[in-house]
Amino acid sequence: MIPLGRGGTPEEAADAVYLFCSPESNYISGQVVVCGGGLII
Repeated sequence: MIPLGRGGTPEEAADAVYLFCSPESNYISGQVVVCGGGLII
């Protein structure tokens, strides 16, 4: 049920949060980021 063949790690989940704390996200608005570890239901 996980396309990558493995679940996400806590570090990978933290990277999604870090994105919005970094200058690279200055022009991102109105988006929903799903950080679910790769599980598709």
